[in-house]
Amino acid sequence: MPYVEKDDFNRDMTYIPDRITQDGQDGWKVEPGRYRLVAAKACPWATRAIIVRQLLGLEEVISMGLAAPTHGEESWNFGLDEDGRDPVLGVHLLREAYDARIPDYPRGITVPAIVEETTGKVVTNDFPWITHDFFFEWRDHHRPDAPDLWPAEVREEMDQVMERVFTDVNNGVYRCGFAGTQAAYERAYDQLWRTMDWLEERLADRRYLMGDAITEADIRLFTTLARFDAVYHGHFKASRNKLTEMPNLWGYARDLYQTPGFGENTDFAQIKEHYYVVHTDINPTGIVPKGPDPAVWETPHGRG
Repeated sequence: MPYVEKDDFNRDMTYIPDRITQDGQDGWKVEPGRYRLVAAKACPWATRAIIVRQLLGLEEVISMGLAAPTHGEESWNFGLDEDGRDPVLGVHLLREAYDARIPDYPRGITVPAIVEETTGKVVTNDFPWITHDFFFEWRDHHRPDAPDLWPAEVREEMDQVMERVFTDVNNGVYRCGFAGTQAAYERAYDQLWRTMDWLEERLADRRYLMGDAITEADIRLFTTLARFDAVYHGHFKASRNKLTEMPNLWGYARDLYQTPGFGENTDFAQIKEHYYVVHTDINPTGIVPKGPDPAVWETPHGRG
């Protein structure tokens, strides 16, 4: 368990716990055309769900709305859509779907969120379970050649890998960026780079985190790596070195980026706009960097 003090950044992991399942145990049954995934290409947690939905071929059974990259304190909004309104849900703010389910919803309005189309009520925003259930609960609706994102033979080890990646890397960059003291920052920084070095070594003799095939673990790591040089290195002070300076991780990240489902759902302009404009406490000028050049992601990765 990582050492935590009051000045460490602690992510609120309390979400609406309902799940959409084959047996409808929480009152929400798997049903094509009933639900809408609300996501944002700016957000790493939401981009996971976008990628998994596409890899599994769920585009025709779960619709998707995309929120704008910037938002106020109140809510993510649909500024990318005509008239700033989601064309299916008919709302301007995602908060409207949360309040329809839980009036004056008291916690953060987060993406990804699953919303029931007919009622406009949010079903869940529990992002780790959303992608888990896309695989396990919606499998009757997967495309015939959908990848096995949770292979049984490595699942126990994969859970351990994903837990370390979440704690030290996915959330670790935020613990660097939002640390309240120098000591808290340095704890997070050291923990981040211990695991980045461990990942670099792990990927020296395997193409993906769990072997020769893409799994959920790779998707979870990729969305952080895609943002690393553009945002986390400078904006969050994760600045020991750039991703491009770690040969195995950089080749691995490009390998995934060039795989259908990954690169087309990685929007560097939206990513940078979100972090550099929304985080006014870290970047009060709101100036968005021009670089780095996204063309480097298309260069040969050498990991085939």
